[in-house]
Amino acid sequence: MRREFLSHRFGAEIDDGIEMEEGDIDLFRETLEDAVTWQAKIDQMTDRALVARWKIDRIDPTLRALFRAAGAELVASDTPPRVVIMEFVDIAKSFYPEGREPKFVNAVLDHMAREARPEAF
Repeated sequence: MRREFLSHRFGAEIDDGIEMEEGDIDLFRETLEDAVTWQAKIDQMTDRALVARWKIDRIDPTLRALFRAAGAELVASDTPPRVVIMEFVDIAKSFYPEGREPKFVNAVLDHMAREARPEAF
């Protein structure tokens, strides 16, 4: 999947002349690797941030990937948590422009950030 995304998505036309930005390929690779490395911890943090009966495996796959990527940045980088949250809420808005998902993402990531980096709050 990573190879396909790098080969066919970065800079590709995605809809009616709209092109996906090139992006930082190294950051993309690093985020994916960190998400895999820290997946168990990230999933546990996400589960704790979700409503009691909802586990991460019941979440929409796009949101699950978003939580894992954001969790990787919260766990393995020194990017300020507020920046991580804002960036990933913006990503959620691009996938769900009319939905409530961006607010949901904001709430879950805020909880995850407070757990991952309590000293930042």
